[in-house]
Formats: sequence, C-alpha cells, structure tokens
Amino acid sequence: MQNQRKWVFATNNSHKISEAQAIVGTNMNLVSLREAGIDIDVDETGTSFEANALLKAQAVFELTGLPCVADDSGLCVNALDGAPGVYSARYGGEPVDHRKNNEKLLSEMQGVQDRRAQFKTVLCVVGLPHMSGDGAELQKPMFFEGAVEGEILTEMNGSDGFGYDPLFRPEGYEQTFAEMSANQKNALSHRGKAFAELMRFLSIESVEGGVV
Repeated sequence: MQNQRKWVFATNNSHKISEAQAIVGTNMNLVSLREAGIDIDVDETGTSFEANALLKAQAVFELTGLPCVADDSGLCVNALDGAPGVYSARYGGEPVDHRKNNEKLLSEMQGVQDRRAQFKTVLCVVGLPHMSGDGAELQKPMFFEGAVEGEILTEMNGSDGFGYDPLFRPEGYEQTFAEMSANQKNALSHRGKAFAELMRFLSIESVEGGVV
C-alpha cells in the first residue's frame, strides 16, 4: 500500500519518533529529520498548534519532496487560561529543559484548586502520497487532532515518558503518563489519538479512492 512509503516526521525527538512508530506499526515508515538528511530548525512563530505544525510540515516537504507529518503539541491548563499551550516546550526558558518546565508549572499552580488540564496534539500532513495532480495539490495541508483530558498533580510521579508526563494524570486513571507503560500511554495519549485519526483517514481513502 502507498501509505507504507517512507514519511518524514518533522522532529529529531527520539521519544516522539518511537511513540508515533509504535502507534502506526507497519502501516507507515516514519523517519526523523536527521535520518532524512535534513538539518533544519523551523522557527515556530505561530500562535496556534495548527500554525506551527503547518510551518514545519511545509518546510520539510519542500526540502525533501517526501510525505511529511509534523506535530505541535502542548499542555493547556484551565486555571492558566490555556497556558503553557504553544509555548509548552520552552515554558521554563531556553534551551528546552523538561524539569524546568515542570518546576515552573508546579510554581504557577501552587495553591490553585482547579487542576484541570488538556494535552492536545495537532498533526499537519503535507504531500499525502495518495494525492495526484500538480504540486499545489500535493502541498495542500491536512490536519488531524487528538486530545486527552486530565489534571495536574502537586508533585511529579513516574520516570517514563517525557515532557509534562510526570505531572499529568489522565481522567479516570490513578497513574500519570510517566507511570504508565508505553502501550498504555499510546492508547490514551493526545498524540496517539491524532495518529489514529490519520491512520483512519488513510484507510478510508485507500478503499474509497482505489489506492492499493
């Protein structure tokens, strides 16, 4: 099937690559920017997850001509008016430091009763292999979203995962993402849901569009 071709996942974050590859299985062959021979750092100047994902996917597709999927993800905390949101990765300052991010979040949430939060991922895909026609059609972006509701704890728990995983407990569970196995997290996570939406779309298109 065409959706088993090589796709560039616009990241060099090994955690994201392994997490996404586990979700898509053998249906897609995801390679990092480094594996694709790309040395690029796209400025994420957008003010939304959609805008930042599009910036990355478009830039990489133009360089490689390969189908590209880019994500922008973040933690949106109700009591902080949706912060850190698109600034989640650098919430604690430059360079990216997950521990500093978590420590700043704990500080901002000190004494706050409303701990509700949402992890959100937006995937942008450019150059879908099943699309035909001129270059403009291939570059038409498509978006897939995933979200998971939960709450922010008062201390970090767990050593697996990455980012804000030690502080985020998904709704209906006793464990944080950092205390779950990779399979458990992938079944629940925002990124997992977004990739699942993409896989469903490709499956529908491969049947309805006659792609084999």
